[in-house]
Formats: sequence, structure tokens, C-alpha cells
Amino acid sequence: MQIRLFNQDFVLRWWLVVITLAAFCLLIKLSLWQWQRAEEKLQHLTQIQNWQQQGAPAFTEFSRYSEADLDGAPLTGTAHWLAPVVWLVDNQIWRGKAGYDVVIPVQVTTDKTAMPMPSDEVLLVNLGWVAAPDSRLQLPEVEIPARIELQGVLRTKLGAFRLGNNLEDTGSWPMRVQTIDVPSLASTLSKPLTNNERNKASGNQSSEAFNTMFNGVFYQQQSPFLYHYQPVVMPPEKHRAYALQWLLLAIAVVMVAMAASYQKEV
Repeated sequence: MQIRLFNQDFVLRWWLVVITLAAFCLLIKLSLWQWQRAEEKLQHLTQIQNWQQQGAPAFTEFSRYSEADLDGAPLTGTAHWLAPVVWLVDNQIWRGKAGYDVVIPVQVTTDKTAMPMPSDEVLLVNLGWVAAPDSRLQLPEVEIPARIELQGVLRTKLGAFRLGNNLEDTGSWPMRVQTIDVPSLASTLSKPLTNNERNKASGNQSSEAFNTMFNGVFYQQQSPFLYHYQPVVMPPEKHRAYALQWLLLAIAVVMVAMAASYQKEV
């Protein structure tokens, strides 16, 4: 098929038109996706800033907010570890070294001297990074404080992704997990403790006190482990740059197709 555009003749071949349209649509979709990611990152950073200006709410006040509104919020209170439960999140890389993120379930009180009630909601706390042993068959030995004064940021938009089983249930703690998936971790707390686990939990709250688990993770700054959490890994400006790059590539594809279809006058 031959068309005339800008006083120039172009011969359109069907296979070239199909390839051009497919490539153009794909690149435009990638551009829009990057632009959307930039807006999401900007909204998240703005929400964190707003929370910092408002001040940290107490965990008992969370019922006043939706999960989306709580994303990025700080938090005040004393966290009581539900010993001996410890999860080690696999495949966490820090400066080229393999390791784990240490995650524990806690119950939170606003009074430092008070103890939580068995019916209190459980919160997951990420205490930070610990290096992995040389052997995959070994897990790092971690020492968890019985109480922690919360200082950090809460995330309710987790976006967990995993393949296969999440939990490697060895029958003892700590246990290795692939990702922080709240429902799957909550299900393990419903199991009764063995006698050995009860001995380890002596003097602390037991996981048998579990009632319900809050759908989020609190990233604790002050802990025995390395705090490496970043609210935003890639800033909005970089996403916008990628969006512009995909857009320019889409335009370039059309220009190349037009150049290939151009018919010179004889």
C-alpha cells in the first residue's frame, strides 16, 4: 500500500506496519508504567513526610486509620517479643554479602512497665540484616532482646512475591522464609509450642498468646542488627527519566519505519 504524507510517498508493507505498531505500543506501555511508578514513589515519600510532621501514633490507635493511610507511619510503644519465634528472610544482600533479615512477632504496649494481654494484636518487626554463615545448611545465631522501644517506619504495602513454599519448617527456631508474607507467617503462630520451645520462651511472652496479626511490617532502626531499609530504592526522578527514554524509543521506532518505507522519486 502506498500513501502520501508531507508531500512524500511512502510504501507501507504489512509486516513492517505490524512490527512497528507492536513495538510502539510496547514502548508506550513501558513509558506509562515508569511514569506511574514515579507518581507512586512521590505519593509514598509525601505520605512519610506528612507522618513525620504529625508525629508517631500509638499502635492502639491504628484502628482509626486504614492500612493504606498507615503506610510509612512511625510508631511509638514498647514491643514485647513473642519468644522463641524468629524468622530469617532469605536472599538479603548487603554490599555484596549474602545474609538474612531478622523478623520477629511482637505485642506492643504504650506503658514501658506494662505487659501485653494475650488478646493483643501481633505486629511483625524487621530488626535488620545479619550475615549468613558459609554453609547453607547453617543458620546464623541471633540474640533477640525481650523488649524493644519502637523507632522506625511501618510498611503496609508489602508487595510480597515468592515461588513455592514460603516457610522452611524445621521444627525449631529460627526458621528460614523466602519473603515476608503475613498470612503464611501468622499461620505458624497458631501452632502450639513444644516443651523445648516453652523452655526457651521462659520469662517472655509465648507465641501461644497469639490472637491476630497486623497486616504490615515495622522496620526497627535501633536493634542489634544492621538497619538497611530504604523507603524508596529508586527516586521518582529516575522513573521519570526512564519514562522519557521509553517514549523517545517509541518515537524512534516510528521514524525508522517511516524511513524504511520512504520511496524516492525517480
